[in-house]
Amino acid sequence: MKRHELTDEQWELISPLIPRRRARTGRPAKDPRVMLNGIFWILGTGAPWRDLPERFGSCKTVHRYFSNWRRLGVFAKIIEALQVKLDASGLIDWELWCVDGASVRASRAAAGADKKVSPATRTSRRTTHWAAREAGLDRSSTWSLTVRALPWPSK
Repeated sequence: MKRHELTDEQWELISPLIPRRRARTGRPAKDPRVMLNGIFWILGTGAPWRDLPERFGSCKTVHRYFSNWRRLGVFAKIIEALQVKLDASGLIDWELWCVDGASVRASRAAAGADKKVSPATRTSRRTTHWAAREAGLDRSSTWSLTVRALPWPSK
């Protein structure tokens, strides 16, 4: 078995969730395991689709399978099945949660936008302390060490 490819045990677990495709062109359909291995190779390496090794077939074909399976929700079904199996084994701690960095927005300034702040979005130190107190944060929390009044240019 090569890197980024499914083992036989892994394939047996998820193979019922992969839709079987019937060829419409007269050629036989591609092996879904090979297509999935190609998708995992791309996702695992971060390489562009055109750099997909030849052992997986055409990069256009693998990408088409990826797009179709994503549209059909196949990957969501696979994740759900794996979560059910891990939960049944007691290997998932539902009290633990993480934030994926891909879903956290950067500030406008991080993307090169104008760094000026409109008067509507300005906050005062008094407002910040009030909001922290309402949120139940202790005055000795680390936020009080980092919060400081910023001088705003007057117009």
